[in-house]
Amino acid sequence: MWGNNKIRSSKIETLIGQSIEVDGDLNFNGGLHLDGKINGNVTSDNGSNSVLVVSEQGQISGDVNVPYAVINGTIKGNVYASEKLELSNKACITGNVHYNVLEMASGASVNGNMLHDNKERHLLEHHAGPVEMHEEKQEEPEQDMGGDAAMAKG
Repeated sequence: MWGNNKIRSSKIETLIGQSIEVDGDLNFNGGLHLDGKINGNVTSDNGSNSVLVVSEQGQISGDVNVPYAVINGTIKGNVYASEKLELSNKACITGNVHYNVLEMASGASVNGNMLHDNKERHLLEHHAGPVEMHEEKQEEPEQDMGGDAAMAKG
């Protein structure tokens, strides 16, 4: 019933090994697997199906802006995942996380704000109407109680 909606990349084009440290911003297309360290921002082209995979040993000191990400390492910066973000049990993010769809395992940590970015979700907009009406109904009994109290005194 639930299915397996794990992020899959058909091809990892770039591998940054555990002994590699990159100083500067990195822009990639396709799949990037990080076992090393990046001191700079990591981005991929808008509208692409690029996937960033950060292993348990992987570290990024900078912002991340990608459609898909699987994080099991450390990120010190803001994360923007326009499609889906998976935080595995060893993930540690210090910064704000902007996501469309989020999967977070027990043990993952985020020290920052979790911000859901709606990506044209018409169903969510449809449900906004009843919530507003519900709030109005809560105000009406308070007004009625004031009227009842005035009638009791009079």
